[in-house]
Amino acid sequence: MILAPSLLAADFLHIGREVEMVNESDADWLHLDVMDGSFVPNISFGFPVIEAVARVSCKPLDVHLMVERPEQWIERLAACGAEFMNVHVEAVRHLHRVVEAIRSAGMRPAVTLCPATPVCMLEDIIADVDMVLLMSVNPGFGGQKFIPSTVEKIERLRSLIERTGSKALIEVDGGINRETALAVARAGADALVAGTSVFRAADPQAEAVKYAAILRPKVDVLILLSHMGDDRDMELLGKTQLFDLVIGGHNHVVLDTLINGTLLTQTG
Repeated sequence: MILAPSLLAADFLHIGREVEMVNESDADWLHLDVMDGSFVPNISFGFPVIEAVARVSCKPLDVHLMVERPEQWIERLAACGAEFMNVHVEAVRHLHRVVEAIRSAGMRPAVTLCPATPVCMLEDIIADVDMVLLMSVNPGFGGQKFIPSTVEKIERLRSLIERTGSKALIEVDGGINRETALAVARAGADALVAGTSVFRAADPQAEAVKYAAILRPKVDVLILLSHMGDDRDMELLGKTQLFDLVIGGHNHVVLDTLINGTLLTQTG
């Protein structure tokens, strides 16, 4: 499970210090929320901040553009060294063209769905993207309450990914805390964006460690799986421990790998 603290919740008076804190933490990516005051009713920061952050960040930059016509910023964002360029389905007229342009520029293309946008909107693009970001709040402001129906939406998206053979990751952003993080991980998410709950914690680095303990639990058990016939039934020893091992929606990958035979696996 990937943890991506959102810079939107950082102390902008000491932004360099905040980025260094993320560098030294257990976080995997740094999430940048760019807002234009048009697509969403708020303005965050632009390229001067992105370029400055890119110079000091040791973590891959996951850039979420909550802007109209995001395609006009592809080349400039690529020059910053962004890993992901994430655009809203609702903000792009020719989505396939934009996704291809993002990849051609050397970034990994990702698309975002607002809470009221259904998963079916991704049917014809899911195979072409590296990640889908599901908003679990209405975009524009940090510190909002998690929308519970997001859990079922994650499950629908996971089903679409499996049905189409897509390799896209599922990222979730909005209202993430240690309780909701576990719920979305169990539903099949691969990456979580946490802003307020990390940066506004009394000890942000310690909070990141706590997230890691929840989302990447250490498992010290042996799990034996055995293929039991044509009906693909399996005998699982330590079912609860298996779920802990593959938390974050990856159980389907593990089971597909193990279904053809018996495998003894140990982690820790």
